[in-house]
Amino acid sequence: MSSPPTTSVKLQDLRDLTLDEAYAFAEGRGLPRFRGEQIFRWVHARGVKSIDEMTDLGKRLRAELAEVAEVRTLDIDLVQVSTDGTRKLRLRTRDDRMLESVLIPDGDASAPDDDLEIDAATESVAPHLAHALFPKRPKLTLCVSSQVGCALDCKFCATAKLGFGRNLTAGEIVDQVYRADALMQGLDADDPTRRAGADHITNLVFMGMGEPLHNYANVVRALTILTEDRGIGFGKRRITVSTAGLVPAIEKLAAENLGVNLAVSLNATTDEVRDHIMPINKKWNIARLLEAVRKFPLERRRRVTFEYVLLDGVNDTVDDAKRLGRLVRGIPSKINVIPWNPHELSDFRRPTDGAVRAFQAELREQGLAVYVRKSRGVDIDAACGQLAARAPQLIQLR
Repeated sequence: MSSPPTTSVKLQDLRDLTLDEAYAFAEGRGLPRFRGEQIFRWVHARGVKSIDEMTDLGKRLRAELAEVAEVRTLDIDLVQVSTDGTRKLRLRTRDDRMLESVLIPDGDASAPDDDLEIDAATESVAPHLAHALFPKRPKLTLCVSSQVGCALDCKFCATAKLGFGRNLTAGEIVDQVYRADALMQGLDADDPTRRAGADHITNLVFMGMGEPLHNYANVVRALTILTEDRGIGFGKRRITVSTAGLVPAIEKLAAENLGVNLAVSLNATTDEVRDHIMPINKKWNIARLLEAVRKFPLERRRRVTFEYVLLDGVNDTVDDAKRLGRLVRGIPSKINVIPWNPHELSDFRRPTDGAVRAFQAELREQGLAVYVRKSRGVDIDAACGQLAARAPQLIQLR
């Protein structure tokens, strides 16, 4: 007589639950509501990796929870260390998918300018005096991935060459933060990154693999988890979500008014050029994109970031800079100019230093806040547009 077939129970990933969902999970198991908060705190404030570590839950309760739930974590498959201190983490999911996150120490231009948020009483002080009164704090920015691969096919981006694998869950998104922070805590005190004073992640930028707003529900859930005070309570103003231009999702994000920063990967000043390098423009052109951006709610002294990847002979002329200034006029914004970071998956060329300076000078002449982003981690394929979770000759995890 054959044995009856066994059925596998899909376990709930506790890392994936918002606080409200943790409450509902507990109550759905016949537990008091406060148990949901206990579970949430253990998973997100204390960063446990298993239910068995939740020591203020009785042994019997932990055993019962283990029958229906688990705490899933990403495995750090590999770490590369750049000569400039940038660290790229290659992470492995439960289903053997690969993704990458990047730890960028101090000075990343894509991070929100919190050091410029000075008290109203000092607003009339000259900028150099304001910085003397309020010195710049060390930053450690984590560039977070939202998908395995990407579906948007931006021609200059290495991630696009992978195609689309799948969306990351909210739990996988937030666990990138926890794995990276745990890595930082394990470094020696004399490590260059630690010596710079940045021993905890201070800023998050959703600019890694994938289009964050293409994975809208999981990204918003991850933001809700990360900013919950009963978890790690990450500051909303220190989180930036970047998009290639999914207009309906930008409008939806605006309506939710989550208080995070918005960055828009613009990269062209005419629809003809943007259609070619960013096919998403054929669906939502520049005018439609900027219309949505103009309506995005901004708190006092907050700005939208426009990211502009400079491609030699494609979008890097002074005329392009003049058009860019006209396009963004009236939008509280800053422009991050990013000279293209080479990789073997594309045949674009990096612009000359002279072209970069002329582009920046024209925008400044128009009174715009414009910064040339210093590429970090180029030697380990960790810079903007280089993430592809490949397996080159890597520096193994210590």
